[in-house]
Amino acid sequence: MKSFDVAIDGPSGAGKSSLARRCAAELGFLYVDTGAIYRTVGLAALRRGVDRKNEKAVAGILPELDIRMGYADGEQRMFLNGEDVSREIRLPEISMCASDVSAHAAVRDFLMEMQRKLARENCVIMDGRDIGTVVLPDAKLKIYLTASPEARAERRMKELQAKGLEQPFEEVLADIIQRDEQDMNREVAPLRQAEDAVLVDTTDIGFDESFELLCGIIRQRLEAEA
Repeated sequence: MKSFDVAIDGPSGAGKSSLARRCAAELGFLYVDTGAIYRTVGLAALRRGVDRKNEKAVAGILPELDIRMGYADGEQRMFLNGEDVSREIRLPEISMCASDVSAHAAVRDFLMEMQRKLARENCVIMDGRDIGTVVLPDAKLKIYLTASPEARAERRMKELQAKGLEQPFEEVLADIIQRDEQDMNREVAPLRQAEDAVLVDTTDIGFDESFELLCGIIRQRLEAEA
């Protein structure tokens, strides 16, 4: 099979990246974390001190950005003008920076072709906020992955702790609720479930069970397409 694209959308902290990465490794697909790409733009805007809510200001720095993806030991790495920023973009404050810049049509247009080209040329699992609704509207399989805000906050805290970063639960939960509100109500490509997406709620199931469920859904669609 030359290409097969799986689009996974859902709110922040739903486990999209972790699950998509593991499913891609299991199935031999290329994993594309689009959130990391937007986080890289958000980091660039933060470093340059531009008003992230001002589309004209953010658009002004885009020509200066050389954003590339690489892979090391199966992990996606993000490079900004040659610098590996994979760790920096995971800092808590970059989450809102990413949400701010991703609300701008100029930013989404700037990154759109990069994402679509990867899907055209590879078997990919791509996750984000608007993959099935905007980026890959004709994806072979669309999945909407979600969980309660509280469950997502608990998981995000564990991720941060594993990276040596500490943040109170109340702050992590507040950030997630604020991010949901912003992502679902932005004018450009708001977060929503595509009409033909399979809904997967992982609030009450663990990572391994979620992984088996997702892989099972993907394998069924692969068999149907074969």
